[in-house]
Amino acid sequence: MKLSVILLFASALFAGDGPRLVFSKSFPASVPAYIEVRLDKDGNGEYREATDDDQPLTFQLSAADTQQVFDLAAKLDFFKRALESGLKVAFMGEKTFRYENGEQKGEVKFNYSEDPAARDLLDWFERMSESEQHRINLERAAKYDKLGVFKALSLLESAMYRKRLVALDQYLPMLDRIAKNETYMHTARARAAELAEAIRSPKP
Repeated sequence: MKLSVILLFASALFAGDGPRLVFSKSFPASVPAYIEVRLDKDGNGEYREATDDDQPLTFQLSAADTQQVFDLAAKLDFFKRALESGLKVAFMGEKTFRYENGEQKGEVKFNYSEDPAARDLLDWFERMSESEQHRINLERAAKYDKLGVFKALSLLESAMYRKRLVALDQYLPMLDRIAKNETYMHTARARAAELAEAIRSPKP
């Protein structure tokens, strides 16, 4: 019952007419072959790996980060103009930016763009996607592959220090559970505790 209420509430957050950005990338040669990120003006984010996924991962982007993302969309006229470079480059997946705000809509598709704002916005959405993929990887290892938890944590740590992650608080519940659970290897528990501390008390 509680889960149903949570899912209904999450759906309601994205069912309104407030400003929303949607990014998707379709690239059959990659894993995953499809990703989609939705972000509203309050920083509520959703991540999907299938168009019919009705239970997406959710995350909360900070107000400052959300503002940066929407500012970039504004620089791109909320996707009312073409972004494709026209250069002969390798296919790197069909990317779509979409803006929704009631009856106001804008959408643009591209493979490669030289527009600085488009490239910066793409990087934001790619970091959101990578963040959720690391979360999926860690949660899967914690549940099904306890010996693989340390590797998942190491990959998470590497991404964090390369500044490829957003909404770091989303990892804390899982990190805390691993750190306190003696069924995991000591090295994994110690690494989880260190990462949780680094998130809670970031160095300037």
